[in-house]
Amino acid sequence: MIHHVQLACPPGSEQASRDFYAGVLGLAEIPKPPLLAARGGCWFRGHGIELHLGVEADFRPARKAHPALLVHDLDRWAKLLDEAGYPVEVADDFPGMRRFHSADPHGNRLEFLEPLT
Repeated sequence: MIHHVQLACPPGSEQASRDFYAGVLGLAEIPKPPLLAARGGCWFRGHGIELHLGVEADFRPARKAHPALLVHDLDRWAKLLDEAGYPVEVADDFPGMRRFHSADPHGNRLEFLEPLT
């Protein structure tokens, strides 16, 4: 069982992370422990996942590595991201799943999956 997934973000990008992960995806921001909060970044939880954004001074987005989020109503998620201005790249090559890739405001790749029924 995985406790959380961490993605990197550039310095000073916490508000953009909040706008996307809380505002668009609907995750709740959770408080970081005080010793870790001094490092910057922010943490989120919801939809059965916990995601941490950690600041990297020499940030480069993860374009291949990614968290894969298992969701219900994949089309609703695609519409939500598209309407918010984020990419939706449908991929039909994963057996037993419908999926698409997107990116957070920092360029980190995200995958959204839903089992075929």
